[in-house]
Amino acid sequence: MESDKTSGDDFDATEPMLRGSVSADGTAALDASSDDVESAPPPEGPRLSRGGAWLAMGAVAVALLLIYLAPGAAPPAVDGDDIGHEADAAVVGSRAPMHFTLKDMNGVEVKLSSFKGKIVMLNFWATWCPPCKVEIPDLVQLQKQYGEHLVILGVSIDDTPEQLKPFAAEYHVNYPLLVGKGRDDVTEAFGGTWALPSTAIIGRDGKIARKHTGIRTKEQFESDIKALL
Repeated sequence: MESDKTSGDDFDATEPMLRGSVSADGTAALDASSDDVESAPPPEGPRLSRGGAWLAMGAVAVALLLIYLAPGAAPPAVDGDDIGHEADAAVVGSRAPMHFTLKDMNGVEVKLSSFKGKIVMLNFWATWCPPCKVEIPDLVQLQKQYGEHLVILGVSIDDTPEQLKPFAAEYHVNYPLLVGKGRDDVTEAFGGTWALPSTAIIGRDGKIARKHTGIRTKEQFESDIKALL
């Protein structure tokens, strides 16, 4: 099913969020080249207040989420044939850099190497990312279903532990949420995160089997997992 797209400044909750497209406070913003910025005339006419803009954006996100949850509905996948495929494809088949150690939202150090021998899904995300929020319930179900063989690690690239804890409680997250803010060394080692969500899947042999940029369905992830069991 093709994703619904809205006109104007509204965004699609199933489209990947460019890292530069959202400000620190979560406000969506359009990417533009420097030339466009210099040549474009200043906008005229009335503008929505901050509160009005948030209400409009929230209404669109809720509507798109309801469409996604409808029977038979599926969000589009951004995969190797789409933008960013070169960076994703470059790391597939290479030895996963599992020497990193990150802290989880409770301050406990987590060594990626400690999950040797299991299928590992590194999901790079952020609490302000709408498609990430759509994807997380599926990750919760996958962790529950394949927990014997699978470890999902949610690496937040832009959140503090104080922001992660209430989010984990609200979404009933049953896998470790790691603090990746300021850890560009980790994201770059796994092919970079030009957009969110971004997921690297490591097989039992320690190699990166798949790298996806953009939201995936539960069925798509499940296909990747079964191929590695």
